[in-house]
Amino acid sequence: MSATLSATFLAPSALPEELPIFPLAGVVLLPRARLPLNVFEQRYLTMVEDALASPGRMIGMIQPNTHEHNDDPVPPIYKIGCAGRIVSFSEAENNRFLISLSGVCRFEVAEELPRDKLYRRVRPDWSRFHNDLAMPKPVDIPRQQMMKVLHDYFHQQNIDTDWKIIEKTPDELLISSLTMICPFAPNERQALLEATDLEARAKMLTALLEMGLLPQGGEGESGARH
Repeated sequence: MSATLSATFLAPSALPEELPIFPLAGVVLLPRARLPLNVFEQRYLTMVEDALASPGRMIGMIQPNTHEHNDDPVPPIYKIGCAGRIVSFSEAENNRFLISLSGVCRFEVAEELPRDKLYRRVRPDWSRFHNDLAMPKPVDIPRQQMMKVLHDYFHQQNIDTDWKIIEKTPDELLISSLTMICPFAPNERQALLEATDLEARAKMLTALLEMGLLPQGGEGESGARH
């Protein structure tokens, strides 16, 4: 597990009223989790520069909802995303930025703002997710069941890992890391992002891992649905 948890504590009143968004299919950010990004498109290079100059240094990660709009150059987006604070930044060759976001708080898109910049912006509604701003209380998750299913899932997906490290990984970090790195479908990642709390996300994650182990296709064919 390469992800880490890093809390960014803010009062709700400190959250921005406007937020640049980075629509990226198959990628979600969770509160307190870290997300590395390799940025190379000019519109997002500009977005990162503008975010770095803003007080909160925040970018909203959100998935495009392209299920029925695959050819739309400006695809619709899901209603829920997560804002991340830029906590590391470096310039790389070929005009690229390497940044790392620390998840701060989920948001609901109240409206998308006029497209007068290279990148898209929204007015976020944070009210449903103020609890993201505090460390979650310990919950009873099905850890033993999840570990058993995870072992079978990683074996099926040919994912190598250090099980000793996984076994020592705290619950929230483990669940956030698996949500972000397992080869789930975009709508499955979205469901995990929108889970009400850590306990609900753990149960949903275990169910998705179990579904990924079910035989798919014709006789003798098996594998994940993704």
